[in-house]
Amino acid sequence: MASEKLTKTEKSWILYDVANSAFTMLVSTTIPIFFHSLTEQAGISSVQSSALWGNVTSIAILILAILSPILGAIADYSGMKKKLFVLFLMIGLVGLFALSVTSQWAAFLCLFVVARVGYSACNVFYDSMLTDVTTDEKMDMVSSHGFAWGYIGSCVPFILGIVLIFTLPFGMSTMMATQISFLITGVWWLLLTIPLLRNVKQVHCLQNRDGKVLDAFRRLGDTFKKIRKKKQLLFYILAYFCYIDGVYTIISMATTYGNEVGIDSTQMILALLLTQFVAFPCAILSGKLSQKYGPLKLVKIFIIAYAAICLFGFQLDKAWEFWTLAVAVGICQGGIQALSRSHFGKLIPKEESNEYFGFFDIFGKFADFFGPLIISFCATVFGASNYGILGLILLFIIGYVLILFSERAGRTEA
Repeated sequence: MASEKLTKTEKSWILYDVANSAFTMLVSTTIPIFFHSLTEQAGISSVQSSALWGNVTSIAILILAILSPILGAIADYSGMKKKLFVLFLMIGLVGLFALSVTSQWAAFLCLFVVARVGYSACNVFYDSMLTDVTTDEKMDMVSSHGFAWGYIGSCVPFILGIVLIFTLPFGMSTMMATQISFLITGVWWLLLTIPLLRNVKQVHCLQNRDGKVLDAFRRLGDTFKKIRKKKQLLFYILAYFCYIDGVYTIISMATTYGNEVGIDSTQMILALLLTQFVAFPCAILSGKLSQKYGPLKLVKIFIIAYAAICLFGFQLDKAWEFWTLAVAVGICQGGIQALSRSHFGKLIPKEESNEYFGFFDIFGKFADFFGPLIISFCATVFGASNYGILGLILLFIIGYVLILFSERAGRTEA
């Protein structure tokens, strides 16, 4: 069994999950609410505002889906991973800091795309650094610690911001308090990234050569062919796309669905905070259990649990049921994300980790894009989002079956 003690390098890598998770929390809560207030002041209807926000979010996801494998392929060369990470970190931070001084809705949208692209591109390089900072034996545990501390750490700047918004100290306006909360998150993100910049090094890499960009495109084609030939990896990526689609949809649509069934907004925010606190110990526990039972066995259990969550969510119409759902999601969320990331890291060539994680990120991004469309389609056809929640069960079933195919292929290819 792998040693439980974390090295300085592993801790520095984990701290970045704490750093960037604060931005994720902001994107899920305060930023869209602030944007809707800006559009309301400009005389834009709530329907138009929601459409604008959805379109811009989709644009940001599409940009990353195109860029991720290309950037990943370039980052695999010696010394490039850290340089590209820093470049997009600066892009993300500049975008976020600019959001804290912007009060015009169109400029806010543009800057949000900048911040979101910078944040998401950093994650491609960050995820691939998992292969540089630890061993295959400790990968599940380290990945789980990253998500776990990210959940709990993201609450710190978020709570500080919420306190500012609700108390309005020193006579500040709600707009100013909200903008300061963006600033707090940016500072948190920057400061907690410093240990990674100082202590994490690119261990696995390809040797530098002339024409890296052109060569990266050639390698993308080669990598796609390798993935198609290696059935264990191909089935796993397809499985990941299906089940993580359901996971991301439940996360991103929770407040929208809660509003639709009449749950009070304050209770929803508190319930979502509870999800973060529940996810913290459960993610760490998942890392420990994976050392005994293996990551895929736990992922399959989580998939079954998410299918049950969808069944429960279908009939949800009371506040206590929303709280119950929040706890159930918290139990599963950290484990399924962490173990999915670490299992993928074990399957791929370490010296090409960025390129492979670029493909991995594509499937995650398109899942984030495709899932809400299922909810919207079902809401349009059936007149209620709960049928969309029920429809997500199909994604979990397909994901489960594809994992079985991946396991079978792994035994054949071994």
